[in-house]
Amino acid sequence: MSSTLASIPDALGSAWDAVSAVSEPAPPALIVTTAVIALVLVTVRPLWLATRHLITQAHEGSHALVARLVGRRLSGIRLHSDTSGVTVSSGNPRGPGMIATAFAGYVGPAVLGFLAATLLTLDRPAAVLWSVLAALALLILLIRNLFGFLSVLVVGAAVGAAAYYGDPVIRYTAAYLLTWVLLFGATRPVVELARTHRRGGGGGSDADQLRWLTRIPAAVWILVFGLVTAGTAVYGTARIVLTQLV
Repeated sequence: MSSTLASIPDALGSAWDAVSAVSEPAPPALIVTTAVIALVLVTVRPLWLATRHLITQAHEGSHALVARLVGRRLSGIRLHSDTSGVTVSSGNPRGPGMIATAFAGYVGPAVLGFLAATLLTLDRPAAVLWSVLAALALLILLIRNLFGFLSVLVVGAAVGAAAYYGDPVIRYTAAYLLTWVLLFGATRPVVELARTHRRGGGGGSDADQLRWLTRIPAAVWILVFGLVTAGTAVYGTARIVLTQLV
């Protein structure tokens, strides 16, 4: 028993070393190739219909994270096969906490992509993968439907395999691909939301919820979503280019 307890700090130390390890810089060709692949994944519609599930996971996870940070009680998350999702929380139906929770969804994937890009500028692909895996592990505990559970499980299995079994090239490939997809893919749902609103739909969207909470028109919130996601994509990309490719 004592030997087992004594080994726990060593195991934790080894795990931390793996997560915080600094790798040799990624080959420029790998960075550019993964960026091109990510652009294809988020612009070609049949591929986007699959890629969007990752964006939805980040979207709903961001709602859940902010809800917890502002003291709301989470009831669960449902992810659907049509790439939609819903996060249910309870608490004060108005006020800053509810506004922050509603705002977090559309900008969340871009912020997560920027954080991942920052880690990659420090040559820490393992930190990106293990952080994503930890976030998915927490997310799956909140899922309340079978499709959502399976979709998170599939992404988690792929990320976990790259993190645990992959060599540095595989880790960099997975980390950059995830980062580019989050950075490039965060804006497309905002564009889709804008189109839906122009056609008179989207009545239950985050933008409409924010309109109800703040009396600021939904179109203004959609514009803010677009500015944040596009701006974050540009800034995150610039950081990678200036630190890793120039």
